[in-house]
Amino acid sequence: MGKIIWLASYPKSGNTWTRAFLHNLLLNPDKLVYINDLDTFCAGESTTANYKLHLDTPFATWTEEDGARARALVHAWLTEMSADNVFVKGHCALAKDHGHPAANLEVTAEAIYIVRNPLDVAISAAHQNGLSLDQSIRLLATPDSRSKTGRKNVHEFPGSWSQHVASWTAPPHPTLHVMRYEDMLAKPRETFGGLARFLGLDPPEAPLRNAINMSSFEVLKEQERRWGFREKSDHADAFFRAGSSGKWKDKLTREQIAMMVNLQRQKMACFGYIPAGF
Repeated sequence: MGKIIWLASYPKSGNTWTRAFLHNLLLNPDKLVYINDLDTFCAGESTTANYKLHLDTPFATWTEEDGARARALVHAWLTEMSADNVFVKGHCALAKDHGHPAANLEVTAEAIYIVRNPLDVAISAAHQNGLSLDQSIRLLATPDSRSKTGRKNVHEFPGSWSQHVASWTAPPHPTLHVMRYEDMLAKPRETFGGLARFLGLDPPEAPLRNAINMSSFEVLKEQERRWGFREKSDHADAFFRAGSSGKWKDKLTREQIAMMVNLQRQKMACFGYIPAGF
């Protein structure tokens, strides 16, 4: 029985992109990985079907506390699926949810954390959740925020953007690897190569380049256009929408930027996300 390697991030920060890269790198397929098969490689910690195996009450009666209580059991059960370590994606903060751990560290080996400028996250999250930009900015700043339990996923506990980032990245730890979404875009060879090295891999140049190319945003977006993506929110037209950084410069007003910086300043500063003049 192995342990969990977390792929953790605040929602809309590059988790699915990272999953696709690792799937292509580690399995080295001859053709593109089908995006709706990503969960066969990297499990989702909040998948409702898994919780139904560990809760003996009817789904319609579940409370948030029920889901929070079952989380550690589900995480331990996921490690029983393989003799090796298993990749598990998650959007919960590394914190207690209703008094229960949102990530079971007793069955954890390592964690990969992807962080993205919250100014861009707010735009993506607005599309994903069917919110206005002001509503999305306020959501990112809401402490202890939770999503709702639904047919696909039990409730998740991301908290605020700063709360989420701080919970996973402070203090640094040798079993933690942090990647910026912006570096994944600007210098993919260096950034994804660093991820491979963290996992103890030293892939030749060709397989590494192939995995980067086969998991590019353009490729993922085209796959969704052709076949759809079952992880897409019902509120959104598409899951893979822009795949860029810096859209906030055109989409957010100065007042909205100031609001975000005032609410998230400390952690934004840690990752170089505070714009000049703010």
